[in-house]
Amino acid sequence: MTCLNKVAMAPPSSDHKRPHTPSSFCFSSLNLVWFLLVPSTVFFLVSTLAPHRPSISPLSSLLQVSFSNNSLQLQGSSIFNGSSIDSSFQLEAETDYFVSNMPFPDAIIEKHTIQLQDMSKNNESKPVVDVTLKIVKKNSKLERNEANLARVRSSIKQAALVRNLTSTHQDPDYVPHGPIYRNANAFHRSYLEMEKVFKIYVYKEGEPPIFHNGPCRSIYSSEGRFIHELEKGNFYTTKDPDEALVYFLPFSVVMLVHYLYEPETSNTDAIGRTVVDYIDVISGKYPYWNRSLGADHFMLSCHDWGPRTSSYVPHLFHKSIRVLCRLHGYIRYLLLNEWKDKRDPDVQVFDQLPKGVSYMSKLKNSRFCLCPSGYEVASPRIVEAIYAECVPVLISDSYVPPFSDVLNWKSFSIQVAVKDIPNIKEILMGVSQRQYLRMQRRVKQVQRHFVVNATPKRYDVFHMINHSIWLRRLNIHIRDFHQS
Repeated sequence: MTCLNKVAMAPPSSDHKRPHTPSSFCFSSLNLVWFLLVPSTVFFLVSTLAPHRPSISPLSSLLQVSFSNNSLQLQGSSIFNGSSIDSSFQLEAETDYFVSNMPFPDAIIEKHTIQLQDMSKNNESKPVVDVTLKIVKKNSKLERNEANLARVRSSIKQAALVRNLTSTHQDPDYVPHGPIYRNANAFHRSYLEMEKVFKIYVYKEGEPPIFHNGPCRSIYSSEGRFIHELEKGNFYTTKDPDEALVYFLPFSVVMLVHYLYEPETSNTDAIGRTVVDYIDVISGKYPYWNRSLGADHFMLSCHDWGPRTSSYVPHLFHKSIRVLCRLHGYIRYLLLNEWKDKRDPDVQVFDQLPKGVSYMSKLKNSRFCLCPSGYEVASPRIVEAIYAECVPVLISDSYVPPFSDVLNWKSFSIQVAVKDIPNIKEILMGVSQRQYLRMQRRVKQVQRHFVVNATPKRYDVFHMINHSIWLRRLNIHIRDFHQS
């Protein structure tokens, strides 16, 4: 029978008592916006005189064409030099469409052949001319981005159907494989496409310490590290906002709380006003927020007040991409009430660690590590368990584990419903030795995705955060209203 004296759950210690490890991340509040793309139009005219009308003079001005109910209308009265043709014309048009062969076309070229005939009152024999219009519908950068994303979506779908990954992908660093992924092939193709295509624009508005700054030496340091990496501009960022696929709102919730929260009165109005004012500034100065209602914008917060801070702007709360390192709830207290006083050597639950007991040693010497949500920063415990090669036990009814869009958490963790807290021991005893060893091997494999490096490395936590944002952007279709 499997011995469970290596099940541990300990409360998070203070900043100075345990080394920092990165928080885990979840993504929420994603609404998909679907639009049609309507390219803008630039006109070019090529005149072809009919062979039996050699006496017609050449065109002297640009013929402007507007589309209405699939017909062509000519505007302008003086088209030929010295001719008596007025502005009343009968039109017959034939249109051929030629789409560029590029992977994501810069333009769509149309050729229109139009026959013009004078319809003046005296109805005398007047010249007839065939005019070929070459119309180039030039795509905006947004439309080219959307066309490229359509290609990427198709590429990922095709990769998901391939069984032998190594036959289609070459990657010198790492080739995702095994059951820890929902679909290793699709993830690998998506990651490679992200490295080629993904662009982030960081808004320049705002001043430190609240903007463009974040903590790097506390339990909230993941927030600061991410902000500083984007500010350095070494990965994914672009200086041209028109090239960007997503837009980062560079405020730090930790800094907002630190500088603007009034603990004496519990007043958070200043925090709300700051966020609202910032969205007003960037939406008034740039077109990007308004064209998507914030759906291609994202914020990041490792503070419990991240969701609350975003709620001051409804579109930020409901439509934007919110990267939240948050495992918040009441479950920690339920677990303590159930197991704290039982003194079961197999299931050890502490409110405070006994003196002389090492937190990390407890994790490393445990087979399973309980990861409940609570009113403390509890989400790092999942990452700590993975670092310690301890199989995580997620206790929640609604918690979305980090990177669950890619990772198959059921393959390397145990998930326990809140109502089953009294039955934790029986549930874990039901895990066979063979199953446990298999899950532990997978925990070791998944470690690379939760590592924080001084300089980010491929597939580490920094890139995995960006990949989750990238996947959300793939599900958003944006119309360029200014070009429609």
